[in-house]
Order: sequence, then structure tokens, then C-alpha cells
Amino acid sequence: MKKILIAEDEPDIQELLCAYLQEAGYESCAAGDGAAALDVFQTQPFDLVLLDIMLPKIDGFAVCQLIRRQSQVPILMLTALDGEEQQLRGYGLDIDDYITKPFSMAVLLEKIRVILRRSSGASEKALLRYRDLTVDLDTREALLDGTPLDLTAREFDLLHTFLAAPGRVFTREMLLARLWGYDFYGDERIVDSHVKNLRHKLKRDYIETVRGVGYRAAKEIQ
Repeated sequence: MKKILIAEDEPDIQELLCAYLQEAGYESCAAGDGAAALDVFQTQPFDLVLLDIMLPKIDGFAVCQLIRRQSQVPILMLTALDGEEQQLRGYGLDIDDYITKPFSMAVLLEKIRVILRRSSGASEKALLRYRDLTVDLDTREALLDGTPLDLTAREFDLLHTFLAAPGRVFTREMLLARLWGYDFYGDERIVDSHVKNLRHKLKRDYIETVRGVGYRAAKEIQ
């Protein structure tokens, strides 16, 4: 199990990140400020660091610089700053990637997956297979009976979410947080609309409605 250090000072975001990383099969450890993050980093090995820039005591740039003096562990920066100068500063400190707040959990998990595969030197393609469906996570292409499906980015993320955890029920709230972002305040029915469109394109009953709860993939991946 890959272990991820979360350096994030907002408790709600920290809790959400821990929950979704655990759900995705990662072990996580959290720190609420830069000094604590460095202390935790010294005590155990990590496979990746999720590093917020705006940290108390020691900011994320300084934490990154200090980590880089002793380790080439992959670093994914979380930032509310989307200016080019801040991004270039991060890359200048040899981070692996960054994601701008607010972000969707689906995008974050995909970035983590790609970074970890790259850092481990894995060369095999990441594929999910379900009945007559093949989902290529590298090219973000879904094939039904070998024919590409014309999915939007959100529809692909929905399909990936369901097939990555077959049989698991996802509530609308979970899907909103994962795909639309933790700070989304729109109508929950947007989930129903996207699921309806996805089902129409699949032309097969691969996604079940769990009445009063949410949705799930119908059966296990073969």
C-alpha cells in the first residue's frame, strides 16, 4: 500500500483528503503546518507528498526545498494560487505536478496515480475491464465491444469511479465531491443528468440505481 503525506492546514480538506485516499487504497498521514509536516516526513518513508503552499509556520515552498535536500519523493502541490509565477516557482523547486484549489477528487486521484506510476517506472497500461467495456486510464478512452465511446470528461470520470470500485454504492454527495469539487454548491440533480447521459451512451444497463441512495456498477469487473 502506497503511503502519502498530506500537508494541509484546513481541517475539512485534510479530513476529506484522508477519506478519499483511504477509499482509493492509499495509506495517509496528515500534518497541519509546515513544521509538523517536516517532522512527520523524518519519521517514516512516504511514496508521495501532497503539499499545500499556504501552510502556517513554514510555507509549502520552504517545506519543498527542505525535502528536496534529502529526498526525491514525488511532490504534488495543492494551491489556491493559479498565477504563472507561483507555478513556475514550484516547478523550479522540482515538484512533480500541482493542482489548483478548488479541485475535483477524481482529477487529484488521477494525478496521484500517474505520478506514482511514473516514479515506480511502471510501463504497463492501466486498464479496467468490465463485461464488454475496456477503460484505458492513460489515454482516457473507453471502448465498448472495441468501439470508442464519445464520452465527455465528466462522463469518463463517472465511469472510472464506478468501475474502479464495482459493487460499491456512491451517493450523489460523494460523486459531487469527487468529480465536481469539495466546494460545489449546485443542484445534486446534475449527477442524475450525467449518469443518464452515460447510460444512454453505454446502451446497456451497467450502472444500477440504488433507490434513495445513489449509484453503483452492476457487477464485479471480470
